[in-house]
Amino acid sequence: MGYQGRRGPAQEDLDGRETLVSEHENEGKSCQSAAVFNVVNSIIGSGIIGLPYSMKQAGFPLGILLLFWVSYITDFSLVLLIKGGALSGTDTYQSLVSKAFGFTGYLLLSVLQFLYPFIAMISYNIIAGDTLSKVFQRIPGVDPENVFIGRHFIIVLATVSCTLPLSLYRDVAKLGKISFISTVLTTLILGIVITRVISLSPHVPKTEDAWVFAKPDAIQAVGVMSFALICHHNCFLVYGSLEEPTVAKWSRIIHMSLLVSVSICVLFATCGYLTFTGFTQGDLFENYCRSDDLVTFGRFCYAITVILTYPIECLVTREVIANVFFGGTLSSAFHIVITMVIIAVATMVSLLIDCLGIVLELSGALCAAPLIFIIPSACYLKVSEEPRTHLDKVMSCVLLPVGAVVMVCGFVMAITNPQDCTHGQEMFYCLPDNFSLTNTSASSLPLPTQHSIVNTSILQ
Repeated sequence: MGYQGRRGPAQEDLDGRETLVSEHENEGKSCQSAAVFNVVNSIIGSGIIGLPYSMKQAGFPLGILLLFWVSYITDFSLVLLIKGGALSGTDTYQSLVSKAFGFTGYLLLSVLQFLYPFIAMISYNIIAGDTLSKVFQRIPGVDPENVFIGRHFIIVLATVSCTLPLSLYRDVAKLGKISFISTVLTTLILGIVITRVISLSPHVPKTEDAWVFAKPDAIQAVGVMSFALICHHNCFLVYGSLEEPTVAKWSRIIHMSLLVSVSICVLFATCGYLTFTGFTQGDLFENYCRSDDLVTFGRFCYAITVILTYPIECLVTREVIANVFFGGTLSSAFHIVITMVIIAVATMVSLLIDCLGIVLELSGALCAAPLIFIIPSACYLKVSEEPRTHLDKVMSCVLLPVGAVVMVCGFVMAITNPQDCTHGQEMFYCLPDNFSLTNTSASSLPLPTQHSIVNTSILQ
């Protein structure tokens, strides 16, 4: 449980005199620029693909404001976690929660830390199946109806041939090299989205509610944004890797990292939404035409990214089980069995669910919201001896009920008011027949009619 036996530093030492690591642990430390890169890479992951969808849920103007707000809360809570660790003398998220709330708190955090990567594994399978099926359809001579390029077969094939073998490794440290690859591929994908907002947007009709300031599903949008921005499970690891880590230094790193991250997120969300407005899907790549070879390349890049990230998420879920039920150590047999069970369950769920939006909403509401809003605030209020009027305590008191509302209402709305998902269908503006939508209000038509309308083929 980390450094629970060590006396925590006084509150006045939080600006830099005390650290969470001892002097003999300074070997292999990283500089601030490397830490910024690590934090940005942790944030800019697969969740970014759902940000345009969150603009559709909240209303574009309110969506942008909410994205900035969630980014600010993420910044605040990441700093608050390290402050709580410094005050309590702990160096992991788990040990901080255990110190503040005992075994009950530790168990609750363990459940959340299991669910978040587990649901992420499901979303990765859905993304891989959706994107690679469209990539393979572009191979000359391949029948689009061939079962071997269907999403179900691709999910099973990717699991058996790639994600399962990689996930069986006990040490996936070598997969850390994908951080740089992931960043490069994400940059390429962002460039494709920006290119297509210029070339494709004029040909996609704008829905009547495209510029409505706010929509009823704004709380669900906060869940999607939270899923995209969360990186709290890595913050103590990055903090401990710093040369002479201090709270003040960590604060500067987080501020720079969130500034870079939110800039990329806003650009991605804006360009994606401006292209498709009310037709935006939970998986943005579902909106693009199958005949678009540039986007096909983007789909391939994105699929590779999530397939290579999948084993890391599996490692987290397996370690949570090992820590809670097996004292942190698994025998070779249990290691294999538990890994196969986790992946088998995730695969079966992803075969049954074909809509990424609902997965992002549920993960954001059930896991990301408490990990960002509730737990860091509760831990700080528990371990801090500052007066109630201190800014950090005031903010923490505000975030607790806000997080509870986002969590409960987001979950209820995601279940009772699921969003339309046009999975597997070619969007109407991609169909080749000559038909003009210039004078047609697409949003005034029922959903089946919208997808039966055809437009000129624009990506040849």
